[in-house]
Amino acid sequence: MLTTSVTVCQPGTGNCATVDNIQVDTGSHGLRILASALPASLSLAAVASGRGIAGECAVFGGGYAWGSVRSADVRMAGQLAASLPIQLIADSALPNVPTDCAGSGPAMLTVDSLRANGILGVGLFAADCGSGCANAALPRWYYRCDASGACLASAHALAQQVTNPVSRFALDNNGVVIDLPAIADGGAASVSGSMIFGIGTQANNTLGSATVVKANQQTGYVRTTSAGQAYSQSYVDSGSNGLFFASTQFPQCGYWYCPSSTQTVSAAMMGIDGASSTVSFAVGNSRALFASSNNAFNNLAGIASNSFGWGLPFFFGRRVYTAIASRVTSAGPGPFYAF
Repeated sequence: MLTTSVTVCQPGTGNCATVDNIQVDTGSHGLRILASALPASLSLAAVASGRGIAGECAVFGGGYAWGSVRSADVRMAGQLAASLPIQLIADSALPNVPTDCAGSGPAMLTVDSLRANGILGVGLFAADCGSGCANAALPRWYYRCDASGACLASAHALAQQVTNPVSRFALDNNGVVIDLPAIADGGAASVSGSMIFGIGTQANNTLGSATVVKANQQTGYVRTTSAGQAYSQSYVDSGSNGLFFASTQFPQCGYWYCPSSTQTVSAAMMGIDGASSTVSFAVGNSRALFASSNNAFNNLAGIASNSFGWGLPFFFGRRVYTAIASRVTSAGPGPFYAF
């Protein structure tokens, strides 16, 4: 899991707390923090919804996170996203999880189940739902919660949706670069790298010769072709701990592939403009990897049925760019990935 630290403050004040062990996720949008990770002295105002307060159900591949929407100043590396709507997970003000949210999978409401103190979504879009939620009450998204804690699905204005903090910076606000070193096939106990704000805005975030893969303006998906199978739902996601795709080439050990020795394969990632890049990657023996004392792997691969996920293993040894939709860059407007 790729993690960083984030400083959260009461808007317009110096009452702040720095929270570490926040997962960096290019596959989602907005900051989500466990209520238990903030000190009791740091009170954040609730974002209103009608006559009540706004609640949100955030659904991920591993389960759901339920909580309130609150306003905070978010600070990272000298940058400020002021009065940013964030999700406060497991907020005691909203103890009742709506039925449709609870049916979305396992609950991720504690450090043990979330495996982090929060999630920093720095993906392809500024808002986590967009116009769909602004115009209609969509299931498993935003809710209007009354004083008793009862919540009903509700439309939620775009400006008040949980928002990618980078999109609200005064500078370097068109995306991020994740820069991680290469690691050996056996893995590494720990890895340190950089998250750089902006694309083509500073000397350290230029695109250079990186290949640009333009994503769908509505869904953020690109297309990946592997072993003769095309996946129209493909994504680049630092929040996934493996590479996920369907294959009959490798034996399976539970949810993971486990070839007897490390295998090298390739897949082509294609943008909506038809430009593509072929990527070689390794698939290791998951049992051997999990039995080691290491935590970071560049060849951990698991099973997916109808999508292709370029998870965290893809990031090792690369500079991976995630450009926010409609934001201007030297390669044209986002959304796109580049590497």
